[in-house]
Amino acid sequence: MNDSPLLVLLVLLAVALVAVTWRLASRRHSLPCPVWLRWLVELDNPFTKTNRAWFIVDTLGLCPGMTVLDAGCGPGRLTVPLAKGVGVSGHVVALDVQPGMLARAQVKAEACGCTNVAFVAAALGDGKLPAKSFDRAVLVTVLGEIPDQATALGELFRALKPGGILAIVEVIFDPHFQPRKRVAGIAAGAGFVERAFFGHALAYVIHFAKPAGD
Repeated sequence: MNDSPLLVLLVLLAVALVAVTWRLASRRHSLPCPVWLRWLVELDNPFTKTNRAWFIVDTLGLCPGMTVLDAGCGPGRLTVPLAKGVGVSGHVVALDVQPGMLARAQVKAEACGCTNVAFVAAALGDGKLPAKSFDRAVLVTVLGEIPDQATALGELFRALKPGGILAIVEVIFDPHFQPRKRVAGIAAGAGFVERAFFGHALAYVIHFAKPAGD
C-alpha cells in the first residue's frame, strides 16, 4: 500500500511527459491532438476567458433554428453548447478528422439529450461541406493543425450562407497558436471580412463575415 502514492505520481509524471512531448512535436508539424490526450482540449482553459466555451458561444448571437458548423470539434467541448444554443429546431454539424474524437463528442451529445447534432468524419478542405448551408461556423484552436489553411478557409467560406459568421479562436497555450495578423490575412484571401475582435494578441476570438452578396 505504501507504494501506491509513488505509483500514482509516476503515472502522472509519465502522462505529463508525453503531453509535453506532443506539444513540442506539434510546433514542428501539423499534428492534431491524439485521441488519448483529449483531456488537454476537453476542458475550458482556466487562464483565459476568450477560450471558454460559454464565452465563444455567447459571442455568436445564436438563434433557434440556426445551422452551425463545429469545425474540428475534437471531443465536443463546444458541440453541446452550440446544440443547446440553436435549440431543437436548429442543427449542428460536428466535423473532425479523427473518428475517436467524434465518438467522444457523440457520447457527450447523447448524454445531454442533444438530438440535433450530425457527426462527420472529414478534414477541412476535403470538399465534404455543402455550399451555403451554415449560419455560423467555429474553428477553435484548429487552424494551426491544418496543412493547407487557404483551402480549408476557402471551403468554410463556400459552406457559409451569405452574411454568415466564422469565429476563429486562438490561444497562446496551444502548440499550434496562430497570430492574429496571419489569421486575418488567410481569411481575407478566402473572401472573408473581419467583423469583430474579442480578447488580446495572445488569446482571442475573431469573427469573419461572408459578405451578403456572395
